[in-house]
Amino acid sequence: MNPLLTMTASDLSRLLRDGEVSAREVTAAHLDRIAAVDGDIHAFLSIAGEQALAAADAVDARRAAGEDPGELAGVPIAVKDLFCYTELPTTAASRILEGWRPPYNATLTQRVLDAGLVLLGKTNLDEFAMGSSTESSGFGTTHNPWDPTRIPGGSGGGSAAALAAFEAPLALGTDTGGSIRQPASVTGTVGVKPTYGATSRYGVIAMASSLDTPGPCARTVLDAALLHRVIAGWDPKDSTSIDRPV
Repeated sequence: MNPLLTMTASDLSRLLRDGEVSAREVTAAHLDRIAAVDGDIHAFLSIAGEQALAAADAVDARRAAGEDPGELAGVPIAVKDLFCYTELPTTAASRILEGWRPPYNATLTQRVLDAGLVLLGKTNLDEFAMGSSTESSGFGTTHNPWDPTRIPGGSGGGSAAALAAFEAPLALGTDTGGSIRQPASVTGTVGVKPTYGATSRYGVIAMASSLDTPGPCARTVLDAALLHRVIAGWDPKDSTSIDRPV
């Protein structure tokens, strides 16, 4: 396996900042991994492909020009298919929304893009996040990379499976009653449900708005904390957002 695939996001970040590897190399390695194993895992519902490589090239160009595009710039990320993203379908794993392209980005989608993370694709879930095994997706079951005969948990099993299968070092999920934390436990990864309102729900297809909480998914606690730092904070578009600046 390409050693770039098993590195933590923090280690990849250091290599990228030091110029020891390019964002394109890191992105291409993960896209190749997805192509090699996701037929068996089915963590992803859609892949960014050329869009991801173009985003990686943009990060490399900024660094070559002497800019600092951000601590996690160039690090790949997978995003649960509840977050609106204009460049890929957003389906909530339901045939009802098959092929739908949102006219705007979710706040958290935009924050990871602005931070220079490279969005690899959208991950599978239980339809409209109603489930705890990722078996009720309208587009097929996701399998646990450690044992494909077992579930990866849910509803965000796609994001957790992508991490465990080394298809991405970071992912976004949402947690209403365990949909980040339970898949993390089942797949041996790390998932955090932040305080309600600490991360914006704007542009996230709701399962239960009074409980839904977007949060970071990773393979280490440090990586989850680094991603949380990117996505957390007040959002004027979310009426339940907290930590409003004075």
